[in-house]
Amino acid sequence: MEREEEILLRSLDWKGKGLIKSACDAETNSNFHQDSSDDRKKEGSLRFYKPKFSYIFCDMDGTLLNSKCQISSATVNALREASSRGVKIVIATGKARPAVIDIFKMVDLAGKDGIVSEFSPGVFVQGLLVYGRQGQEIFRSNLDPNICREACLYSLESKVPLIAFCEGRCLTLFHDPLVDSLHTIYHEPKAEVMPSVEHLLASASIQKILFLDTAQGVADTLRPYWSDATKGRATVVQAVPDILEIVPLGTSKGNGVKLLLDHLGVTAKEIMAIGDGENDVEMLELASLGIALNNGSEKTKAVANVIGLSNDEDGVADAIYRYAF
Repeated sequence: MEREEEILLRSLDWKGKGLIKSACDAETNSNFHQDSSDDRKKEGSLRFYKPKFSYIFCDMDGTLLNSKCQISSATVNALREASSRGVKIVIATGKARPAVIDIFKMVDLAGKDGIVSEFSPGVFVQGLLVYGRQGQEIFRSNLDPNICREACLYSLESKVPLIAFCEGRCLTLFHDPLVDSLHTIYHEPKAEVMPSVEHLLASASIQKILFLDTAQGVADTLRPYWSDATKGRATVVQAVPDILEIVPLGTSKGNGVKLLLDHLGVTAKEIMAIGDGENDVEMLELASLGIALNNGSEKTKAVANVIGLSNDEDGVADAIYRYAF
């Protein structure tokens, strides 16, 4: 039909476009502008969009950090722009606060005008340490000393490395490459080797204990053993496949988020949450919008409102651009 119209218009010496061609061009231009708008949003022009949430609660390992334990440049830009629009980014992680600050320093997002500092609120060490306004501690929960002793003895007898988290310190009983990796890869404080179990237990109050092994070792041996050994006394959780965490009974990252929201006077309707591990389940359930990244556990995906891109595909950045504005 377009061809016939063109022949007819040419016979009339018509110099402009016909109706059919004009309509096609209009549709093409419309689609182009729509695509450009979407692309422009992804590229970071969030000033054109109104924030849907006051807060974004975000996990670190497997979520904000890619598989190289780094914050990508795309994620940095998304965090920076969301923050500039007044959206508060709150970290909720199994990491200690010093480790999180060090990671954000690497991408120039730490300190007074950054995302994380010693004066910002946050949920750390699986909700066992919660900091509120001006970075002041509002909650702390310590692990049962008897469980700490049992774990230390198990570590020595089984030659499975252990790390005890004591606020800003990490303590262990012997040198091991896996212990070193917690510092070099995950950026936790460098573990201090204690000369004995008694020295370790007397050094400081312990919030949680980690066992480090292969993913198979954790799944086949450590998790079944410690789930049974700590029943009714502590909780066993995992953020990554090759690390088992023992935390105080009744505490969780989700409970830490609830405590912080109450402290800040913020409702769950005001927050979006992003995570990947089973320790993020309660946080995602609590949020108005819970996003599980595609690399996450099946338990986490099952409770999420949305399943986003993976952490190696800038899943946090994509979630911010797609759902926060």
